[in-house]
Amino acid sequence: LAPSAALPAFTTPSATLSSTRLFSSTPATFREKKDKSWVQQGEVPYPELKSHTETPDESLLLLDVREPSETAQGMIPSAVNVPLSEFGPAFLNKEGGGDFEKKYAFARPEFDKKIVVYCRSGKRSEQARTELEKAGWWNVRNYTGSWLDWTAQEKQRG
Repeated sequence: LAPSAALPAFTTPSATLSSTRLFSSTPATFREKKDKSWVQQGEVPYPELKSHTETPDESLLLLDVREPSETAQGMIPSAVNVPLSEFGPAFLNKEGGGDFEKKYAFARPEFDKKIVVYCRSGKRSEQARTELEKAGWWNVRNYTGSWLDWTAQEKQRG
């Protein structure tokens, strides 16, 4: 037999199939929608913070970022302290864990926890807010008046 007679003839189909995949094996990921209504309110005013300190609850963490020598002058009621100078090991370490709680006497906050930061005048607390956001905490606001405003407001109230 001649070679051409032994092999079947193949023709190119006139219409080619689309190369589009009908199915994908990429796993779906579901993300919980973040409620940003609280954080979008921006800076925390004194009356809002005062209300929280009068009836504190677990939904909000008030974080004083001053150095221990400064907190010796006093702290806003219900506040806890992590100095800005210690933010690297405290918050930038993704593992968190028991060391944080041993050192600061409270549990490291979850990434969606409402956090209000303050310092002496509002500058370091703004830096702290930015650092926390970079590290994954997205629900953080700044009490820009900070300790100076708090003490002045409290003095006016008598």
